[in-house]
Amino acid sequence: MADVRMARRAMVDQIQAMGVTNRRVLAAMRKVPREAFVPAAQQDNAHADKALPLAEGQTISQPYIVALMLEAIAPRPDHNVLEIGTGSGYVAALLAELVRSVVTIERREGLATSARARLAGLGYGSVRVIAGDGTLGYPDAAPYDGIIVSAFGPDVPEALREQLAIGGRLAMPVGSSGAAQRLVRVTRQGAETYATDDLGAVQFVPLIGAQGWPPQPD
Repeated sequence: MADVRMARRAMVDQIQAMGVTNRRVLAAMRKVPREAFVPAAQQDNAHADKALPLAEGQTISQPYIVALMLEAIAPRPDHNVLEIGTGSGYVAALLAELVRSVVTIERREGLATSARARLAGLGYGSVRVIAGDGTLGYPDAAPYDGIIVSAFGPDVPEALREQLAIGGRLAMPVGSSGAAQRLVRVTRQGAETYATDDLGAVQFVPLIGAQGWPPQPD
């Protein structure tokens, strides 16, 4: 157990050395057991700074990129946040340490079910896990102070832009299929006004849905 805690601390030290400075984000990453969200076959790599495979062709993102996206939305204890692409539930658990309320949407029912059970078992039962099309967001709990999208689309879905609160921030990878992807931060400045910042090159799985990429044949 001590070795796991040391590995987690070393992971966060590396993230900090790479430029992430938000103290609350770093503290959350020291606390949440990443190893609990990684498949058994990948336990040796649980704290390595790389993406790891999950079931159904999905991934758990590189720790540095997770931290960068969390920092990009500037989470505060009173915030309401939406995540698109639950995966194993790791980012949702981190958000639960950082904000007041978390809704996370996973397109694949099996992953949503397992993430819901995992989060509850680790004490994050307050996270609302929805199985559905994340490109449409979840208007019932909007507006959101922050939105994190853990998959890349051709552009930021209009539904997600509309569900951002004024002053809210969205972090999402965008790009053309087969081409370079860029992580962008979108800040809603007014009812119809948005500012976009480029946070660098990334690599994610596709965002499938009505306002993303069409489903691919199995």
